[in-house]
Amino acid sequence: MAVRHPSRRALIGGLAAAPIALAGRGASGQGAGRGPIRIGELNSYSRMAAFAVPYRNAMQMAVDEINKAGGVAGLGGRPLEIVFRDDGSTPGDAVRVAEELLTRENVSFLAGTFLSNVGLAVSDFANQRKVLFLATEPLTDALTMGSGNRYTFRVRPNTFMQTGMLVDAVKAKGVKRWAIVAPNYEYGQSAAANFKRLMAVTVPGFEVATEQYPALGRVDAGATVGALARARPDGIFNVLFGADLTTFVREGNTRGLFERRLVTSLLTGEPEYLIPLGEETPEGWITTGYPWDKIEDPGHKAFVEAYRAAFNDTPRLGSFLGYVVAYLIRDVLEKAKSTDTEATIAALEDLRFNTIAGPAVMRGIDNQATLGAWVGETALSGRQGTMRNFRYVDGAQYLHPEAEVRAARKD
Repeated sequence: MAVRHPSRRALIGGLAAAPIALAGRGASGQGAGRGPIRIGELNSYSRMAAFAVPYRNAMQMAVDEINKAGGVAGLGGRPLEIVFRDDGSTPGDAVRVAEELLTRENVSFLAGTFLSNVGLAVSDFANQRKVLFLATEPLTDALTMGSGNRYTFRVRPNTFMQTGMLVDAVKAKGVKRWAIVAPNYEYGQSAAANFKRLMAVTVPGFEVATEQYPALGRVDAGATVGALARARPDGIFNVLFGADLTTFVREGNTRGLFERRLVTSLLTGEPEYLIPLGEETPEGWITTGYPWDKIEDPGHKAFVEAYRAAFNDTPRLGSFLGYVVAYLIRDVLEKAKSTDTEATIAALEDLRFNTIAGPAVMRGIDNQATLGAWVGETALSGRQGTMRNFRYVDGAQYLHPEAEVRAARKD
């Protein structure tokens, strides 16, 4: 995929401003003619801005590239237009926004969401309304398993997949006694359950010394670190992220929680979380992440160069995902040659698509993409956190077994 520098619109179009629609009204994606194909994108642009704003930036950058190259050829060269809305970070607000995108903005289908409980709510809404929902960030397994439906497709590797990658990375370390700390909502609970399941079948003698589930966004770091320390585990599996992670790490560093203990952690290697940690970044945690500055693939390096030129900033994992999603939308429409829901669903099922991380497939049995993740260790580079000893892990190796999918899904 050729990477072009974004248009002037992307540079000055208010991409880092308040989370409102970045493009004006246009012709319906369902309509005829040369009007733009409108896609409704709802996300936690206010509450999760560290991820969602770079995601939005890169998505719009990719849309500008696509339109500059001639738009969607399979639909007569019609341009793409993304209508961005804040989902309020609550299920109720997200469903209301999704309804508005369909009825007021006349979008062809929905994409986005960040929090797992919000993604599940929009997925249920899409199922009721019989409209396509391309879930880009929510990671809970339920989205493509027990609560899955034919209208919902997910791009990122889910908690089962990413936890499986981490279990493979630590299983030979000889650590059997573990503590778990995770946010007390769908994503955290799902990740913890996967860790216990996968470790139990992989590491003989595995045991859980303690489990701590602080409320999302309201971690009592002193109490949480104290409880973990008293359990005297040999390893810690962490699922906290965002401000909770920063507070937890600071308290854990102060009290020596991580010393002489193996720590494995979901998402901590993403720049969204390493940047706030700064010089407090603990070294040697085994984590999933995004070492953007060390990836040598030419297509990815071209993306980084274009993103830095456009926004005078370094990319985040959100940037990577937003860019991938925009081109995936383009590819779906190219294959479907229509914005009709049934046509786009048929195009997505078992779709093979290229990304700046390599090829991926949208598996038809559960609507889960095989996009992978980078797995490595946290490290300090000067006063900033980074990743070392990393490798890109293909998500196809870590999908739920097909028999489990068939047993779990009701559609």
